[in-house]
Amino acid sequence: MSYFVTGGTGFIGGFLIGNLLKRKGTIYVLVRRGSKEKFDALKARYPEAGERLVAVPGDLTKPKLGLSAEQLKNLTGKVKHFFHLAAVYDLSASAESQIAANIDGTRNAVELAEVIRAGCFHHTSSIAAAGMYSGVFREDMFDEAEGLDHPYFRTKHDSEGIVRKECKRPYRIYRPGIVVGHSKTGEIDKIDGPYYFFTLIKRIRQSLPPWVPMMGFEGGRINIVPVDFVVDAMDHIAHLKGLDKGCFHLTDPAPRRVGEVLNLFARAGHAPEMTMRIDSRIFSFIPSSIRHAIGMLPPVRRITGNLLKSLNIPADMLKFFNYPTRFDNRETERALRGSGIAVPELSTYAWRLWDYWERHLDPDLFIDRSLSSRVKGKVVLITGGSSGIGLAAAKKVAVAGATTIICARGMEDLEKAKAEIEAESPGAKVVVYTADLASMESADELVKKVLAEHGGVDILVNNAGRSIRRSIELSYDRFHDFERTMQLNYFGSLRLIMGFLPSMTAKRKGHVINISSIGVLSNAPRFSAYVASKAALDAFSRCAASEFSDKNISFTIINMPLVRTPMIGPTKMYDNVPTLTPDEAADMITEAIIYRPQRIATRLGIFAEMLHLISPKMYQVILNTAFQLFPDSAAAKGVKDQEAPPSSEQVAFASLMRGIHW
Repeated sequence: MSYFVTGGTGFIGGFLIGNLLKRKGTIYVLVRRGSKEKFDALKARYPEAGERLVAVPGDLTKPKLGLSAEQLKNLTGKVKHFFHLAAVYDLSASAESQIAANIDGTRNAVELAEVIRAGCFHHTSSIAAAGMYSGVFREDMFDEAEGLDHPYFRTKHDSEGIVRKECKRPYRIYRPGIVVGHSKTGEIDKIDGPYYFFTLIKRIRQSLPPWVPMMGFEGGRINIVPVDFVVDAMDHIAHLKGLDKGCFHLTDPAPRRVGEVLNLFARAGHAPEMTMRIDSRIFSFIPSSIRHAIGMLPPVRRITGNLLKSLNIPADMLKFFNYPTRFDNRETERALRGSGIAVPELSTYAWRLWDYWERHLDPDLFIDRSLSSRVKGKVVLITGGSSGIGLAAAKKVAVAGATTIICARGMEDLEKAKAEIEAESPGAKVVVYTADLASMESADELVKKVLAEHGGVDILVNNAGRSIRRSIELSYDRFHDFERTMQLNYFGSLRLIMGFLPSMTAKRKGHVINISSIGVLSNAPRFSAYVASKAALDAFSRCAASEFSDKNISFTIINMPLVRTPMIGPTKMYDNVPTLTPDEAADMITEAIIYRPQRIATRLGIFAEMLHLISPKMYQVILNTAFQLFPDSAAAKGVKDQEAPPSSEQVAFASLMRGIHW
């Protein structure tokens, strides 16, 4: 018994060949000229095949698959089973390529099967052959398909029609559902189907703790099957007698809704789940013509397109959100009865699919995310660069190959910082400038020098800042506290941004990183002056990000948690509470440089912001409790009394709320 397989070097075909090798006979595999390495990889995968696995050079798009007369002679009368799997399985592929592979390729395969007198032609179709049929689609249905506008639906339907109408050999048709990775290993070769939403799930995981409840949409039922079930079923049914001209739905008899599927993968990826799902069908009362017209509006198309692009989701995937078709598979179940072959429950292997994707297919794995790829040969200006967070960040970008400009008020401290950087990174290019950014004249002078000597900056890190921890009751006669924090934290940073934006706009590239505070999210008491100034900078950054997004200029806000720097030194209580080190804080800056997000914040900070939005009164009670628990420091009171050591209650509360200013 011999086999002929098209698409044998593909995903499903490779697993099917593994099953066929457990049987007797030679397996002939169609191999496109120039793709010998794929066949070699297949042989390496199954070393036990030996000489039983034979490559047949050919071309899917040519008559008789491009086989020569000699090849035809050698195959005639020898092939018992002809498996046709070669096709384009890609919703985003062009209509021309799908017609060539799916329609012309099938017709050429049917012709070859007839010429070599194959015993049975096994055609791998798809549930896409049903189009967007509303209701239950049975295995004996074909002409009833509807909603075949998409090229993938149309070509899969028409290719199956070719087999039904033109194939003169005995044939069997298989319609797999959405095929995912192996249920035991998770193995898959490309991103498709539900995998397109994995990036979104990962982004949510990076932003929120897994226990945060989410709201989402419910959709139609999506039919997912693992590749091992598909090939096991095909192999078994193909070798049964009396099933010629049959069609078999290799589908899940109990498919889950889209929202349920996404929640399973969210659980597998340790991301928040959608605890409340709104059925998207509630919008069906809007006429389709109106929905289409709204969707075609240029602003809507641009917003949707950019969002989907950022998440690596093809626009065509949205068609499946309210997928209306259910698939009856009673003929398949009858054929598989007693074999032990059945669709495993998705919940039992979803974690394997996620794990394999995250280890092998996550698009982020194939992007150079090194710091040097972002800053080498670039000009990076870091304010407050002589100590603390600024110095730690300067060390990292300097060793990565940037021209590192650091500025501060004192030249002596700057020279020490420069020497320290150069000692750790010999050959690093470090430039120092003195500037008092609380003075607008000094800020303008700094901009003028940098533009003249460096032509501008590629990355601006507004790190210099002033913090004041003092209750409002102690600030009635200290209005200057609010003025000086605003002067440096907001106006100083703003002056630099406005000074460098024209050159960034001219070059159509640039990145502004503003070091804000977790206090903007948590609304920590006793920091009204500091938080207000940072909140102003946050608001400006959000507005600017929207205006300059089409000019390739990014703005990133870092809501920095409490960091052990000289700035918190006057508050002796902080000596006994958990804080970040300057190096850990610098890692947040390098993360901003590499990924260019709009915001970087701790999960606790984001949760605090959400809690304030959801239940402001309850959150107010929590903050007031903290306000009463942590008194003003001696420095804030303007006295020189020795501060009492923190109580166990203070230490415990601060540890629970790590990073928040109290």
